[in-house]
Amino acid sequence: MAWTIDFALVVTLASVLAVLTFNRVSALVTDVPELAARSGFDLLTSRGDVIDASGSLGSSLWNRSVLYVEQAFGLLVVTTFLYQWGCLALAGRTLGKGLTGLRVAPRVPGRAALRAAVTTATDVAVYAVACVLLIEGHIALSVLAWLAAVALFLCNALPALGPGRRSLADRVAGTSVTGLGLSTAGAMRPVRTS
Repeated sequence: MAWTIDFALVVTLASVLAVLTFNRVSALVTDVPELAARSGFDLLTSRGDVIDASGSLGSSLWNRSVLYVEQAFGLLVVTTFLYQWGCLALAGRTLGKGLTGLRVAPRVPGRAALRAAVTTATDVAVYAVACVLLIEGHIALSVLAWLAAVALFLCNALPALGPGRRSLADRVAGTSVTGLGLSTAGAMRPVRTS
């Protein structure tokens, strides 16, 4: 449940970044005066090669659009890492863990950074690399990166379901997720009415 809450925050951020990126790309394409000026200059300096002049304009628009998408993925990865690391280093838990009565122990900034890096890589970063490879036109590498992302996600999540209850991120960082004691049977004694 804690992971679901934290991942919902990441999905929300990804949605906001998608809208902002769409608006950036739309503004790039709909900026007609700049496009007309650039096209006119390219046409005048093309020495009659109109196809090459229009091709360079199209390539410029495509490259800028791809750059905007890549920047959004990069910002998503960096923000996810900073969220994980900041929450773990300062409070010992993310928002999701706090709402479900969990914390990460021990609370050491170096371990928090390592745990945040592994969590970010398995949840977001490798998927982002797969998407960037796809828009760059490297389809085979994109599929391999996507398969690696799924494998890393499973390698991180499945051990947490076992008897030790420690994810790959916990094992690499030397941490463990523990309860705050609020939901244990001895935390609240039954009230006897006489």
